[in-house]
Amino acid sequence: MQFCISFLSLFAQNAVTLPKFLEDAGLCGFSAFPETQKFPEKQEYSVLSQLLVMLKKKIHTFYCLIFVSLLSLLCSCIKNKQEIGVFSNGQPTFDDSDLFLDLPDIEMNGELIVLTLYGPTSYFEFRGADFGNQFLLAEEYAHSIGVRVRVDLSRTQDELVSKLLKGEGDIIAYHLNADNYLSDHQLTLCSPDIITHFIDTLAKTTNDTSLKHEGKMAWAVRNDSPLLAKSVDKWLEDNEYQLLSLSMPKVSSSGGKRSLPVPRRKVSSPMLNPAQGIISHYDGLFRRYAMQCGWDWKLLAAQGYQESAFDPNAVSWMGAQGLMQLMPGTARMLGVPQAQVFDPETNIRGAAKLIGILNKHYADIHEGERINFILAAYNAGSGHVDDARRLAEKHGKNPDVWTGHVDEYVLNMRLAEYYNDPVVNHGYFNGNETYNYVVNIRNRWDEYKKKIR
Repeated sequence: MQFCISFLSLFAQNAVTLPKFLEDAGLCGFSAFPETQKFPEKQEYSVLSQLLVMLKKKIHTFYCLIFVSLLSLLCSCIKNKQEIGVFSNGQPTFDDSDLFLDLPDIEMNGELIVLTLYGPTSYFEFRGADFGNQFLLAEEYAHSIGVRVRVDLSRTQDELVSKLLKGEGDIIAYHLNADNYLSDHQLTLCSPDIITHFIDTLAKTTNDTSLKHEGKMAWAVRNDSPLLAKSVDKWLEDNEYQLLSLSMPKVSSSGGKRSLPVPRRKVSSPMLNPAQGIISHYDGLFRRYAMQCGWDWKLLAAQGYQESAFDPNAVSWMGAQGLMQLMPGTARMLGVPQAQVFDPETNIRGAAKLIGILNKHYADIHEGERINFILAAYNAGSGHVDDARRLAEKHGKNPDVWTGHVDEYVLNMRLAEYYNDPVVNHGYFNGNETYNYVVNIRNRWDEYKKKIR
């Protein structure tokens, strides 16, 4: 468009000399414009009137066609730019309402943006996967309308509402105190009775004292998303008596079918034959793959027992699978096919690869200490461990020392005052499990080293 404007401007500025040039060149037998008349600047239709004069004067057809084409292109560009809201009289012209999506827009975009807070029953990350009953429930709803989920985290309920009203999300999938927002006419509260009952059921099932409340709880959408509100209400009503099971973690089979994991674990002895120095049936695999990740094979075996009690078919309630309990997403990242995840060698090979990755991640920590950080990150994810390191440093502890330093903040990561700290990037996780995981593996490794020389 800039080319069109420049050309027409040049054409207009030379309105006096151009006809003379054409006449001198023999292209026209007479002057098209009086010397006192020029094109009015920035007036496209005045230019068009001059064009008509040119036509009447029989100016050469070739030049008229060029001029008409450029003029048409200029008008089209100006119209299109005004329509898409780039500018009009130097001011933005887009409609703010375009930011606020209702159900048809969400279905067309293929994405539902869920606003929530970190918490054990709202949303948390574990071993690279997303969990939290309310998040998983929102994910189930999204699947029902054929879209994926994107999570946007906040630190307070007021921040959740602010983001929703700004159009930064589509739905708040968190147990808002309904009484606090009943007077907010910009919000539509979704199924307070059903959500309240669901939260009460969760509180009893999980013993989560943070879910205690007064009054009713609700999810929320903007009041200018009535179709979304109606759809969510209907889905919650239709599934009222199975919300708890819908909010539980799912795993995908090799065929892509998603289902609840069925926890199973056959407990074996932590040492198969102490007299002969045999820890398990998989000692040969532990020896082979421990060499690849630079570990003592007895340490890898101690971790294997902690993970599955040497059961290659073990499945956790969160969906971890196999002898070394690889999460489905982690297994894919490590190149372990779902069809082979219960094969002992494939599973141990994947675990050794992950340990190698974590070893590089914590390469700046002394080797003796590094083992603790690798074990903790294997269990909880490196993001959570790195959060604990930042908290430790913030409170004057050594972020490169585990015992008495970082492990204290791993334990605190279940408390809102810590997982909502600004230096924390990955929110809540159950630090008790990770703390005990490291302690138990180190202790069992020490036992193995004493019995096997």
